[in-house]
Amino acid sequence: MKKVYFLSDAHLGSRAIEHGRMQERRLVNFLESIRHDADTIYLMGDMFDFWYEFKMVVPKGYTRFLGKLSELTDSGIEIHFFIGNHDIWCGDYLEKECGLILHREPLTTEIYGKEFYLAHGDGLGDPNTTFKLLRRMFRNQFLQTIFSSLHPRWSMELGLSWAKKSRMKRLDGKEPEYMGEDKEFLVLYTKEYLKIHPTINYFIYGHRHIMLDLTLSSTSRITILGDWINYFSYAVFDGQNLILEEYLEGEK
Repeated sequence: MKKVYFLSDAHLGSRAIEHGRMQERRLVNFLESIRHDADTIYLMGDMFDFWYEFKMVVPKGYTRFLGKLSELTDSGIEIHFFIGNHDIWCGDYLEKECGLILHREPLTTEIYGKEFYLAHGDGLGDPNTTFKLLRRMFRNQFLQTIFSSLHPRWSMELGLSWAKKSRMKRLDGKEPEYMGEDKEFLVLYTKEYLKIHPTINYFIYGHRHIMLDLTLSSTSRITILGDWINYFSYAVFDGQNLILEEYLEGEK
């Protein structure tokens, strides 16, 4: 039986990441290493630090990553791409040119007989009113149309600078550490959601940049995937077990 892989939060192109080219190569090497046993790959959001598609223009860079995705989909591997809060502005380029399946909302799906709830995680239970306001603004079609009227020279500069400034506000550029079951908003959201949807076996998120594998009940677990900045982490499901791991360069 082939495996299903989940990963998120590479933030490729981030000006706050010094080892950007090495980071992209490591991600591409990982994708190459799993091509022999991967049935499906889920990219769970924020794979780019800022991705904005214009009608006839896409962002510069990411050549190795996009090429590898295209190669894998051409070989028959199904790749799902969830938009995050940094790559909300996807058009149809990734679908048409790279063969990805785009998801703009959380997805409930069955994998090898188990029920999965999959989402990037932004906006789920987060009480931050400023973030909620920005999220609504970024998703607003009218505001997106206005932003699209800017020349990419200025709009891309604005987006990448904003993303860098946002990250550097945090201590060492990192997200806060795990806050515990009683404070972690994705855990709190999931516990409430599970009350209404008790048949879900696995909840998988990105967004928080922490590695978490937590049992919620005898049949349900929540996994937060870490990132591809500090952890180079991923989850893999073989039909029986879901395992959260870190990728070591050169491992088989």
